[in-house]
Amino acid sequence: MIEINLLPGARKKTRSAGASAIDVRAMLGSLGERFKDPWLGVAVGGVAVGLAAVGAMWVFQGRAETALLEQERTAVQDSTRFDNVVKQTRAAEAQRDSIMRQMTIIAALDGERFVWAHVLDEISRALPTYTWLRSVAQSNAATTVSPEAVAAGTAPKLGVRVIGYTVNIQALTIFMQQLEASLFFENVTLAVSQLASVEGKQVTEFTLEMNYSKPPASAIRTVPLTIAVR
Repeated sequence: MIEINLLPGARKKTRSAGASAIDVRAMLGSLGERFKDPWLGVAVGGVAVGLAAVGAMWVFQGRAETALLEQERTAVQDSTRFDNVVKQTRAAEAQRDSIMRQMTIIAALDGERFVWAHVLDEISRALPTYTWLRSVAQSNAATTVSPEAVAAGTAPKLGVRVIGYTVNIQALTIFMQQLEASLFFENVTLAVSQLASVEGKQVTEFTLEMNYSKPPASAIRTVPLTIAVR
């Protein structure tokens, strides 16, 4: 049977295609043979896993960094706000402490207002018969003590000097005993005792020194002050 090729070059193309197909198969075959090596597969898989891990860590660190920056910003805002609160609190506490010190000083001074009223009242109670007084005065410089010392309780005790006369030496002894028994006095001592003449009569002139002692609160009786209004 005779074949006539009416398209010159058709057979050549067919042959070229066949040759090309053979080359592709050969290449694929060589690649297949290469991938049959187990260590090469492990290496490729390790690289792929490493790249995936690096990508995941980068994403995770980026998110963590964003979260930390947000926490830092919030912490700075809270610190600024709390710092203002702390400053205001300290200022309020300082003002409170100042007011408390002033109130303590006022209370201490207020408690000393009626000292001489108690002193004169106790001396009058202890004074026996046939005895009279010439003077009752303060014997130290307690008036110059600061209010802070009074409030702290470090002020020196008030000294009282009593000068008087008696016609009976036993009355002087009784007077001293009754002053010592009072809750308002301590350290009662006889400084001077001598004979004197008053209106032509011989008497004993005496000088007593003592200290004022603050009594317990239970020994002080207070009454309300009432004023009648017409």
